[in-house]
Amino acid sequence: MSKFSFPSLAALGNQLALLAVVGVLSYGFVDQLYFGELPCPLCLMQRIGFVIIGFAIVLNIRFGAHSSHYGWAILGGLVGMMVSLRQVLLHILPGDKGFGATFLELHFYTWAFVGYLGLLAGQAILLMLPNREVRSRSMFANTLVILFILLVFANLLSTLLECGIGQCPDDPIQYEGWLWLRNRFAF
Repeated sequence: MSKFSFPSLAALGNQLALLAVVGVLSYGFVDQLYFGELPCPLCLMQRIGFVIIGFAIVLNIRFGAHSSHYGWAILGGLVGMMVSLRQVLLHILPGDKGFGATFLELHFYTWAFVGYLGLLAGQAILLMLPNREVRSRSMFANTLVILFILLVFANLLSTLLECGIGQCPDDPIQYEGWLWLRNRFAF
């Protein structure tokens, strides 16, 4: 594919799927850092599902479409979907206010379930497309890949600062790992 040609439908689909993953992970950080809502352990596991999907899509964009890449994306989507469904079912009783903030009157774990359904459907459609040339070195694809990698490292750092090296609290209210570092190294 030349530098100025329009990408194939499969390449465009992979890039849009990665854009969706980057958007979800970015909004998770906005909610965490700007609104001060720390993610619970189930929320962190849902982020891992999105990271697995994003990793598989990055492999497609960088090295070309392969069934194992799509397989990883589907497995990541299924794991994330099960975790988000578990959290939905924890808060489904009448009178239960749920965990965390809402967007359009649905909690983020409910939106995560919907997002996983959409990404899984998208991966299935991408598997059926005849043109499997998805490698891209365009500015858009490169920017998405770099943003995704930065978000993965930021999630790792954020989780370490929130939980430390131990188990994360069920209802986190402070950055336990950061407090441990401050107490340990007196800064």
